[in-house]
Amino acid sequence: MEFIESEQLELKATTAELKEAVIAVAAILNKHQNGELYFGIKNNGEINGQQVTDKTLRYVAQTISDNIEPKIFPIIENVVIEDKQCIYVKFWGKEIPYYAYGRAYIRVSDQDRQLSAKEIENLILEKNREKMRWDNQICEEMTFKDIDKKRVIDFAKMAEQKFVSVENVLQTLEVMKGNKFLNSAIVFFDKSPRKKLFNFRLRCAVFAGTTTATILDRQEFEGDILQLIEQGIEYVRKNTHVGMRVEGAQRIDIPEINLEAVREAIINSYCHRDYYDSESVEIAIYQDRVEIRNPGSIFGGLTIEQLLKGEAGKRRNPLIAELLHRVHFGEKWGRGLKLILEKEKESIFRDVAEVFTTTFKRKGYIKENVPDNVPDNVPDKRRNEILAMIQKDSHITISQISVVLKVNEKTIKRDIEKLKHEGKIKRIGPESGGKGHWEIVGKIEYKKEHSGIYKKGKDVNKERDDDEK
Repeated sequence: MEFIESEQLELKATTAELKEAVIAVAAILNKHQNGELYFGIKNNGEINGQQVTDKTLRYVAQTISDNIEPKIFPIIENVVIEDKQCIYVKFWGKEIPYYAYGRAYIRVSDQDRQLSAKEIENLILEKNREKMRWDNQICEEMTFKDIDKKRVIDFAKMAEQKFVSVENVLQTLEVMKGNKFLNSAIVFFDKSPRKKLFNFRLRCAVFAGTTTATILDRQEFEGDILQLIEQGIEYVRKNTHVGMRVEGAQRIDIPEINLEAVREAIINSYCHRDYYDSESVEIAIYQDRVEIRNPGSIFGGLTIEQLLKGEAGKRRNPLIAELLHRVHFGEKWGRGLKLILEKEKESIFRDVAEVFTTTFKRKGYIKENVPDNVPDNVPDKRRNEILAMIQKDSHITISQISVVLKVNEKTIKRDIEKLKHEGKIKRIGPESGGKGHWEIVGKIEYKKEHSGIYKKGKDVNKERDDDEK
């Protein structure tokens, strides 16, 4: 039999190395919750044996008992390997973190590394992970009166599950413990989920440019988790471009962003979000990209790179993930990111400040069409002032606006370019020579606060107020 040290096997030549062995036991427990230890075998696997008596076995047992906290109760035996006496220790325990001689260690390959305070904190969180899961906690306020029967019937049909009764389906889906409902039942089957879970919604917005400076549309959706996923997909579809190609006599629509990739990203957001966080899932549509964000970093300490390499991540809400999988919503965590990349190769994933974001580049955006002198933002007050002046005098010049606002002409020209680019105003005729004029596009809504603009000795705001009366 060949012996090689590993993350779960420690080899010691003799009990003279008992202190180091005790540290190894604690380190292995903190990493794997079980392991094995031999005395009488060198760390290169050579079996040298050692003298073993009942006193030796008691000494090993006593040393482990006195110096590892919480206490463990290992199996300790005298074994003969290749005609040589050795001591075999088998140990296990789930009360992590374990301390050896007052310090906590972790097994890394065949080495034992002391843990930092932050790493100890993470171990404690790992230990209580099951207790901290949101989706399997009991919702005391939920009763059968809150259950939407149609949603249960529809879900059973989608899951190809025979419908016997509402209770039978819910018990089979394991969203009940005894006669109590779990939180996961809220997001799938509650008539009004937001009455119990205020952050369960979908917030969407469309912005005019590449920043949040100008909002063109803002909507908030409510419903069950399947409805929110579908509403999110539809919102992206309606607010991005659709191209086309012709095959024979048939027209084939080509979305600007692959909707299967969008679907998977939205599913991931609801499946893996942190439901304890007060924020909601958000979809932000910019001129150059679409961002889908959910509160909560990647669960279990893995990185985006590790997930993309195929390492299995620990799911924050395994019950919700399983229910989505039953109705063919969502892939295995990690596989979902790969599917997105298969459909949209330039997708970007970020995990920053407890928010996970999937970004899709918009194929219809051509950066070269945006003038270099267009600013990212025009201050709201100056925006209102410029629009007010143009509305009162469509022939006003950039120079005149500059004088009234006491802002240099270069800045005003850049502001004008931004407003033109956003579709707020347009120029009819030449911009010089006094032959052209400005035209306001659409209805202009002013903020309540007045800006104090004066034109030709008159208060423009006052004129506007008089006009509105």
